[in-house]
Amino acid sequence: MVTSNIRYLRKKAGYTQAQLAEKLDIKRSLVGAYEEGRAEPKLSTLVNIAKHFHITLDELITVDLSSNTATGNATTGKMRVLAITVDQDDKENIELVPLKASAGYLNGYADPEFIEELPRFRLPMLGNSGTFRAFEISGDSMLPITSGTVIVGRYVDDWKTIKDGTPCIIISRKEGVVFKRIYNKLQDGAVLRLHSDNPVYSPYELHVDDIQEIWEAKSYISSTFPIADLSLDKLSSIVLDLQKEMQKLKKVE
Repeated sequence: MVTSNIRYLRKKAGYTQAQLAEKLDIKRSLVGAYEEGRAEPKLSTLVNIAKHFHITLDELITVDLSSNTATGNATTGKMRVLAITVDQDDKENIELVPLKASAGYLNGYADPEFIEELPRFRLPMLGNSGTFRAFEISGDSMLPITSGTVIVGRYVDDWKTIKDGTPCIIISRKEGVVFKRIYNKLQDGAVLRLHSDNPVYSPYELHVDDIQEIWEAKSYISSTFPIADLSLDKLSSIVLDLQKEMQKLKKVE
């Protein structure tokens, strides 16, 4: 696995063996020996390879990166391994990440064994265009969507394609699992600006190096129906609209 992964990562990055050797500060002949299985990399070398390609050591050793579940993000160049599960018909499931599993997901998002332990289901209405995952959210930052709601998101491979105002689940080392609207600032400074629908919460920025995954919100499941906005401003607006309609009717008469 390590042999094929080193070769795959090198070719994916467009490096020659000499170029990779230079970046890892080892001899070119060693890179060739690793790729051909004639030598085993030292642990320190494996760690350097994993760091250079922005993957975990476990991914480098145990995951077949050449499979279709390994993707490269066009924004950062990071290799992202997407662990999935399938049903008996070989169709992808939607794995559910409940609140109690959110902390573990930060470390296990690319671990097939961790993903295999998550609850899973299917929503046929979402179709087969993409990989979907569900996350239980907490807090009131995205009202009227309440705490405990399950957001179903589609995996975003290229973050540069995210349009301003798109609601997404963002997985990051700094913030954990959060549900926010994204405003794309990648061209200005390699950051994404995150906004809450609840005006009480101020927007903030996350650097792409801190982000692990992004899932574009496509649906949600909740046992709580949204509460109608009956604030004083809203009621005043309704009354004003009714008055205008009455005036129109009087003019017609």
